[in-house]
Amino acid sequence: MNSRKATESDIGGILDLQEMYLYSQLDEEERKNGFVTTPFTPEQIKDIIGKSGLFLCEDGDQIIAYVFAGTWDYYEQWPIFPYMTSRFPKLSFKNFEVTTSATFQYGPVCLDMAYRGKKNFNAVFEEMRLHWMKKFPLAVTFINAVNEVSVRAHSKIGWEEIDQFEYNGNRYLSLAFDMKHSVI
Repeated sequence: MNSRKATESDIGGILDLQEMYLYSQLDEEERKNGFVTTPFTPEQIKDIIGKSGLFLCEDGDQIIAYVFAGTWDYYEQWPIFPYMTSRFPKLSFKNFEVTTSATFQYGPVCLDMAYRGKKNFNAVFEEMRLHWMKKFPLAVTFINAVNEVSVRAHSKIGWEEIDQFEYNGNRYLSLAFDMKHSVI
């Protein structure tokens, strides 16, 4: 297994993995195993790669996991993110202020089911953490509350809930992570 920053040559494999776990492609039973909701286009993926915001884990030439990370400017193209950041002034985490200038958006993350429980998530997360901790002390994300697999996986590595909100009829958990905390 190898974890690294993504390159443009990885876009096809990232799209293939995304397609396997995209919420809109799964039935209700399949969603119980975890899902991603944001269908990134090749152009959006190319853009985040150019911003050093996409990390992956591969097994040979197969991409088995990816982790996105970016500034709030990148993510504001999706309406849920401005809504989420509008809630920041009332939030705090440990000794951190939760602001758009002191945090970045982590996610989505996707891991092939065949590789779960084998520390591949930790490895690709750590690759991302080592890069982004140089710029930001705190990571923030949200997870659809019905995505229990993702909630459990993030809780295991130290993410903590800082908020809950409703958006488009769904309940979301906002989580924060101290970037000094290694997961390996």
